Amino acid sequence: MNIARIIALPVLALACSLVAAQDARERGFIRKGMHEGEVVFRIGKPDHEAFVKNVKGQPEEKTWTYFPHPRDPQTLTTYTLRAGVVSEIERKISR
Repeated sequence: MNIARIIALPVLALACSLVAAQDARERGFIRKGMHEGEVVFRIGKPDHEAFVKNVKGQPEEKTWTYFPHPRDPQTLTTYTLRAGVVSEIERKISR
């Protein structure tokens, strides 16, 4: 059983690093018109979420921010979602 644990740890670490690398590349493929669920499926939950407009009876508007990633350490990505659909994409170089 100890051998299984010794082997499982590096395999798990490798799998996590591959997922992280995939996340950084996928951010560039998010486009206007994509639904909120598809964004979460492709790149995961945002690092920060803020509501821009949340009035009863009107479409909700919010921003999702993804902080720089180790594979892309200078790019801060912000998506604006209106009624659950990506309406704006902003990528900033942060230094």
